[in-house]
Amino acid sequence: MPIAGGLLTSALASIAFVGCAMGSISPTPNPGARRREVVVNGKRVKTIDVHAHCIVPPAAALIDHPLEAPALLMHDTSTRIAAMDAQGIDVEALSINPFWYRAGRDAAAELIRIQNETLVEFCAASPDRFVAFATAALQFPELAAEQVEHAVKILGFRGVGVAGSVAGEELSNPRFHPFWAKCEELGVLVFMHPLGTRELEPSGRLAGSGLLTNTIGNPLETTIALSHLIFEGTLDRFPGLKICAAHGGGFLPSYANRSDAVTRCFPDRVGPLPKKAPTAYLRDGQLFFDTIVFTPEGLRHLIAETGVGQIMIGTDYPFPWTSTEVDLVLNTPGLTDDQRIAILGGTAARLLGIPS
Repeated sequence: MPIAGGLLTSALASIAFVGCAMGSISPTPNPGARRREVVVNGKRVKTIDVHAHCIVPPAAALIDHPLEAPALLMHDTSTRIAAMDAQGIDVEALSINPFWYRAGRDAAAELIRIQNETLVEFCAASPDRFVAFATAALQFPELAAEQVEHAVKILGFRGVGVAGSVAGEELSNPRFHPFWAKCEELGVLVFMHPLGTRELEPSGRLAGSGLLTNTIGNPLETTIALSHLIFEGTLDRFPGLKICAAHGGGFLPSYANRSDAVTRCFPDRVGPLPKKAPTAYLRDGQLFFDTIVFTPEGLRHLIAETGVGQIMIGTDYPFPWTSTEVDLVLNTPGLTDDQRIAILGGTAARLLGIPS
């Protein structure tokens, strides 16, 4: 990511790393451990993690948002890089889960400015290890479009992060078209990370054991969001969009053929019909998915449904939802060397403009 100078000088003391669920974090790596280098058939591979969390405390403080894991506040990158070295991750694409979608316009504008400038300066301190997804105040779509343009043209970002909905509104709502149009125009990768199906929580359906608000709620929101983008015509309207959906795209790739079936069984209730079969959108170059599906069989099935060129590794660091994603890719049977290299970093390098 090209870096603009003269931004926030306190950036390195103003970023914290958080994850998808509270309560436990990945074990602290040994800072003296040797860096793991990933090799495929004798070729050193640059590995890129597209799903890694952080938060900028001064931005969160603007709207009194609590830091989900204050113990992860970092004043240097040593712990973070040691963890990457142990996992065999060369580059992390940092993202911030949107917590500002209900903020007022002025507060949201300042919050996004602080976040994006801090991310740029943080990445500039270790440009060979970090890039970042820009943030935008999507509750104000025209402002969000301006923020993305500034982030790309002035700050040098090559991607932007969004949640799976915006304060209860679907991303397919036509009022968000200015944002999607700008993302398509600029050719940036959009990383979609869910905030959970919070509208279900008051009913109690996700209460009880199992942390279902996250275990089920997060992938469910992604499933709903992607389905609306397909069926409401957003992906048809903006065919140049490139969206990477966290957690393997939620439940959609596992049951996408039901979406094809509904267009045949109930065409009068699906309309206007999407231009293609819904499953086609999973493999046509608009939708991408991370590897957080936990097992080689899960990854094999995801690839079978979407195509190997749609998959990039994601770790969800710092929380231990996964074991090492590098080994998941290396241990999944049936992949060629070139396919493993693409998943490990080649596809992400191309989409994010990272030298491979």
